[in-house]
Parts: sequence; structure tokens; C-alpha cells
Amino acid sequence: QVQLVESGGGLVQAGGSLKLSCAASGRTFSSYAMGWFRQAPGKEREFVTVISWRGSVTYYADSVKGRFTISRDNAKNTVYLQMNSLKPEDTAVYYCAAGGRSSADEATYDYWGQGTQVTVSS
Repeated sequence: QVQLVESGGGLVQAGGSLKLSCAASGRTFSSYAMGWFRQAPGKEREFVTVISWRGSVTYYADSVKGRFTISRDNAKNTVYLQMNSLKPEDTAVYYCAAGGRSSADEATYDYWGQGTQVTVSS
């Protein structure tokens, strides 16, 4: 069992940066791939990025490649999402998720956080 809690969201102007954190509890945290998804108002949830359980493999959606960086610290049971050069279209609720595969498909994830709001003004 894994419980996930996101934090670090807020309001930022276009071009600014934010760093999100996802604190996890559960004895088997380090065995899961960890992903970030986001959902904007009126839109479906979309994949952002994922990191493998060892942290050696990462994948990013084209929309955030080169601007966002995912990392994890298994000793601290925490996953991070560093977001730079933010754009208004990045505005969404951001969710972290844990799953058995490093996948862009949300159906492969077993546990989800409650989400944190990121708003980017133009």
C-alpha cells in the first residue's frame, strides 16, 4: 500500500518556476515507478513524466520536454517535479501516481495523490 501527498503548487507568472513534491508512505515505495499527470479545467487528465523505480529511466511528454525534470529520493520517500519556463497552458491540477511500470498510460498506475493546483498567468 502506498499513500501519496502532493505539495508545492501555487500561482506563478509565465516564464517562472515551481518545484512540486510528492511525499509517499508505504514500505514498498522504492519498488514503484512514479509518474506525474495533470488535468486542466474541461480537459482530460494527461501524462507529464515518469521515472523508474531506480531512477535510471525517465520519459517526458513532448509538451514539457526540456522544461520539466523529474527526480526521486527513495531514502526520503519523495518524488519531485521541477518546472521551469512555465507557460499558461501548464495551468492544471498536478497529480503524482505510483505504478508497476514506467508508462504514460494512467491505467497502469495503482495509487494516486489528491493533486496540487498550478496556475500560470500570462
